[in-house]
Amino acid sequence: MNLLHPTLIPLAFLVPGLPATAAADANGLFLSHLDNVLGTSFDIKLTAGSYKAARQAESAALTEINRLNAILGSYEATSEFNRFLASAGEAVPVSADLMAVLNGFDHWQKQTGGVINAAAEAINQLWKRAERTQVRPSANERANAVSAVQQPHWVLDQDAQTATRLSQTPLRLHTFAKSYILDRAADKALAVDGVEAVVLNIGGDLVVRGNRTESVAVANPRADAENDAPLARLRINDRAVATSGDYRRGVRVGDSWYSHIVDPRTAEPAREVISATVIHPDAATAGALATAFNVLSPTASAQLAGHHPGTDYLLVTHDGQHLTSPGWNDLLQPVAESTAVSTAEPATARLLSVASVKDKLWDPKQELLISLEVSQIEGRSRRPFVAVWVEDDNHVPVRQIALWYNKPKWLRDLRAWYSLERPADFDMSTIASATRSPGSYSLKWDGKNDKGEYVKQGKYTVCIEAAREHGTYQLIREEMNFNGKTKQQTLAGNVEIASAALDYRKVGSDK
Repeated sequence: MNLLHPTLIPLAFLVPGLPATAAADANGLFLSHLDNVLGTSFDIKLTAGSYKAARQAESAALTEINRLNAILGSYEATSEFNRFLASAGEAVPVSADLMAVLNGFDHWQKQTGGVINAAAEAINQLWKRAERTQVRPSANERANAVSAVQQPHWVLDQDAQTATRLSQTPLRLHTFAKSYILDRAADKALAVDGVEAVVLNIGGDLVVRGNRTESVAVANPRADAENDAPLARLRINDRAVATSGDYRRGVRVGDSWYSHIVDPRTAEPAREVISATVIHPDAATAGALATAFNVLSPTASAQLAGHHPGTDYLLVTHDGQHLTSPGWNDLLQPVAESTAVSTAEPATARLLSVASVKDKLWDPKQELLISLEVSQIEGRSRRPFVAVWVEDDNHVPVRQIALWYNKPKWLRDLRAWYSLERPADFDMSTIASATRSPGSYSLKWDGKNDKGEYVKQGKYTVCIEAAREHGTYQLIREEMNFNGKTKQQTLAGNVEIASAALDYRKVGSDK
């Protein structure tokens, strides 16, 4: 888990068609987005009285993340946690943060009947080996893994502030260490003079602290592109949101997809629940419960939530049920007329390819998945400015898919996009989701134009424009024939966009 420390600039991930929560430069709201923080993406929103205070707050948050990663990180060879792992059988002094997280695992292991266990890493390794060999673990292998996981792994001496490792079973603290770090980083940012509120989002887990109510979109586990419709929109104030699910990480053995979330009692991947979103005032509690709720039955999850006041949740089961806590509906953002996709006719509407009744229209059962990976550049972690849109065969824009930018004056760097009519409204909700891979993003086109009408079938060009401050300018243009026949096309990468691909497919083709 590598951390980089960029300078804060107001930045937003924008999807046309939905109203903005707030303008990037209004009411003291500052936004920044980075990749490769704790091995995933990182977003920060700050309400601050000055740009200087916002920059100081971002620096404070990143410094705390860096400090705690050096203590709790599993991928850092010199981290305190890894040094503890190398001290088998010896009582070694540990920091207050490592002691707190180890204590937390002991607490949650008891609370969940063994579902939360740092040694679940041994089972994850078993299933990763199964993916490499394409052979599902045998009953004997699973039993041996369970035996290795269920033994004691450490003993803590609170008075002496020491920990002793008792086993050689692989251990990792990922279950809720990220949430623990989030909480403390938010506290550091909020403590900066002039900062009124902070929203931190690391890979889909987030905390909202201070004088702000944040609009949070809960990703659909079976439709989790950046611009897919969310399962719900929440209003979150001074609480944490954690989501765990099977849809971004896991293994494939044969034709079967298996979640990375495993049951330490059986060595089997979670199955019944495919996504759990948990809201709680304490981020570590939300993180631990989100993992546990993927493994436990919905009934057991409801009982466990009842023992932790302030817990609300949404469970999505394998058969499509949505199960919620009694207080979930109180968090839902009211559906107002202003949340609908704008149907106001843009200035370019008269130039759009609007299908006539005799045209063969786009099949609503099909969609285009646009996948892209931002280049990882040494010494840089800020995402470049990117615009994605679709043009007809006359090179007239028919649909704006997405726009990433930091503040309006930088839009001029996106030369081709800036020459187009800009949409009036953007969605700036924070997205709660299972942890994403750094730099990897997906978008979808449903075959509609900016007015919400299905276009006619035929040839269209997908445009992906990228520009980086103090970096390069790149433009990808790829023509594709949308004639009802599914197809895939790989796009040549460049300095800013390492790779991109188009997948014209049936709706619901996600795993």
